[in-house]
Amino acid sequence: MDAQIKARRLLELDLRAAHAARQFELWYQPQVDASTGDVRGFEALIRWRHPDRGLVSPADFIPLAEEIGLVVTLGEWVIREACAEAAAWPDDLRVAVNVSAAQFVSRNLEGVVLSSLAQSGLSPRRLELEITESVLLTDTDATLETLHRLRALGVRISMDDFGTGYSSLSYLRRFPFDKIKIDRSFVKELATNPESAVIVETVAELAAKLGMATTAEGVETDEQLALVRQKGCTEVQGYLFSPPRPAVQVRGMIEAIRSAFRDVA
Repeated sequence: MDAQIKARRLLELDLRAAHAARQFELWYQPQVDASTGDVRGFEALIRWRHPDRGLVSPADFIPLAEEIGLVVTLGEWVIREACAEAAAWPDDLRVAVNVSAAQFVSRNLEGVVLSSLAQSGLSPRRLELEITESVLLTDTDATLETLHRLRALGVRISMDDFGTGYSSLSYLRRFPFDKIKIDRSFVKELATNPESAVIVETVAELAAKLGMATTAEGVETDEQLALVRQKGCTEVQGYLFSPPRPAVQVRGMIEAIRSAFRDVA
């Protein structure tokens, strides 16, 4: 136990110094049109390149960042960096950024988004903010007001990990999301669990009737791709096309994915 405490303390000290030392970077995973194979955008995913530890998994440092109050600072950096990098991409590609509940509590999210768009020159329509239900459980009215203002600017809003929270349907009624992301746990069981197949199909139908897109996360096999297309999902994301890769590989991923999609479609 003492060794674990010391290790955690060392990780905390390193994490506090990492931002100033510019050890964080963004990797990107493509989001692909389920029908055509065209890349619609990329989800930005933070990575920590520690000088001694190498690449540190977000699963190891994001919970710690939340605990010690650094997640807001990291989240702001991600938005600014993602907007700056996406501004250099073809102008039909979006960039999706995960936003935490802490960023809404800080009351600075809207200002960060506005300044990031202005500094980068990125069109608001090319930025997509992904939120989970935990965001909406915190000061719901204020959060919804912020989301409505951002959406009025043209920023897209997605509900991430749909189906794993508490009251998704009530939130779909209260806020017009642009996209629903179906959690990978349902996609993983599509071929073996009839209940998961029904859930995916029902969510896709519901989203279509509400004018929302649907992204199936965690697509890793040809069979899963065929099934999510059959169930009506409009976009797919997962290792079948590409794992997250550094920003310099974005353009190369686009051509590789088009070729891969032709092979599996």
